[in-house]
Amino acid sequence: MNKVLIIDDDKELCTLIKRSVLSENIEADICNTGKEGLKKLKEKEYQLVILDVMMPGMDGFETLEEIRNSLPILMFTSKNDSASKVRGLRAGADDYLTKPFDMDELIARIVSLIRRYTRFNGQDGTPPQQLDFDGLKIDLENRSITTVNGTFELPPKEFDLLLFCAKNQGKILTKQQIYEEVWREEYFYDDSNIMAIISRLRKKLEINPGSPKYIQTIKGIGYRFNKEV
Repeated sequence: MNKVLIIDDDKELCTLIKRSVLSENIEADICNTGKEGLKKLKEKEYQLVILDVMMPGMDGFETLEEIRNSLPILMFTSKNDSASKVRGLRAGADDYLTKPFDMDELIARIVSLIRRYTRFNGQDGTPPQQLDFDGLKIDLENRSITTVNGTFELPPKEFDLLLFCAKNQGKILTKQQIYEEVWREEYFYDDSNIMAIISRLRKKLEINPGSPKYIQTIKGIGYRFNKEV
C-alpha cells in the first residue's frame, strides 16, 4: 500500500487528510513539526510528502531544504501568496495547493503525484527500461526514442536532458538544475546551450514545435515536462 507523510501543525486538517486518503487505499503518517517529519523520513519509506509552509520553528521551506529523499512534495501555501509558490517550486516542490482547498482536488493531486513517482520507481525496486508517454517512448537501455516519425537515437546531451526532464515529470526545473545535471559542472548563467538543445529536441519530438507538448517553458523559472502526457 502506498504511504504519504503529512507535515502540518494543523492537527484537525491532518486527521481529515488521513481519513480522506485512506478511501483511496493510501496510508498516512502525521507529523506536526518539520523536525519530527525529517526524523520520520529516516525511519520509513513514503511515496509522497505533504508539507505546509507556515509552521512554528522550522517552517516548510527549511524542512524542504533538509529533505534528501527523491520524493514528490506537495506544499500548502497561504491564499494569494505567489512568492511562496515560486519559492517552493524553485526549492524542489512538485506541486502546491492554496489554503483553503477542496479535498477532492487534494486527493486527485496526491494520486497523480504518487502515480508519477511509482512510474519511475518500480514497487519491486527495479527501474523501468522504457518510459511511455502520449506519442513518445524513451528507451533507457538503447538511449533511443520513438515518436510518430519512427525510432532514432539522440546525441548524448539531448538524450540526457530529455530523460532528466521526463523523470521529473510535472516538476518545474530551473536552468541551473538542468545544467548541473546534464553537464555535471557548475552553472555560470549561460543559458544558450540549454535553449539550443531544447530547441533541437522540440523539432524532433513535437508535431508543432512552436506549441510544445512535452518540454514546456515556464517563464522566469525554467522548464517542465508536461504532467498531462
